Amino acid sequence: MPRVVIDGDRVRITGVRNFEYRSRNDFTVHYEEREVLLSHLTGLDFYVSYFTEGPVAHTFVSFIFDNAPPLSISIETRPEVGEGFAPVASMFKQFELIYVVGDERDLVGVRTNHRREAVYLYRLNSPAEDVRRLLMVYLERINELAARPEFYHLLTNSCTINIIRYLNAAGREGRFDIRHLLNGLIDSYLYHSGRVDTTLPFDELRRRSRINEAAQAADGDPDFSQRIRASLPTNSQ
Repeated sequence: MPRVVIDGDRVRITGVRNFEYRSRNDFTVHYEEREVLLSHLTGLDFYVSYFTEGPVAHTFVSFIFDNAPPLSISIETRPEVGEGFAPVASMFKQFELIYVVGDERDLVGVRTNHRREAVYLYRLNSPAEDVRRLLMVYLERINELAARPEFYHLLTNSCTINIIRYLNAAGREGRFDIRHLLNGLIDSYLYHSGRVDTTLPFDELRRRSRINEAAQAADGDPDFSQRIRASLPTNSQ
């Protein structure tokens, strides 16, 4: 489990995952310590990853710094050896909750390159102060879970529901939307609520936000995070 120490502007995180994958089930386990500065946090990116294309997906975020690699945080179940995720069972205290903190080469690369999930990356237009407040909410929750475990719940304590809850705590204004639960449609919600760039039609933005090809080309590259963003649409495109 990751743990966090906050000392003013400085944040030290232990248990940051950075596995080296050779295939989906063949990898070298590696956890490391990261240190980031809150004053250098500049943005927030939002990932939507599909096991199969449809109304259900996995979502997670990356916090962007101007002097350090992105820091990904993914809210997931923590299955025991031999267990697989079961949506109905997840509503009956079958899986512990874990916040996986990791390098994008791991958290993104394992999905695009080894699990072969369809992955889309969107830059949110949240103000920097809101993003810093959001990171603080995440960090507090990480330490809470390290001290007191909780169960994952598909409807009340899951990836997208918690992201929206924490965005609310960090300054988001807006009502509940069914796409918070049908999170395979969450990018449509982000677009139509103006939380991502809307200078392109949604279908075009979505097409250009799929990063699988770039991620596969950048597999193992130290510049993985830069390369998966190189062809993403910007406000000027």
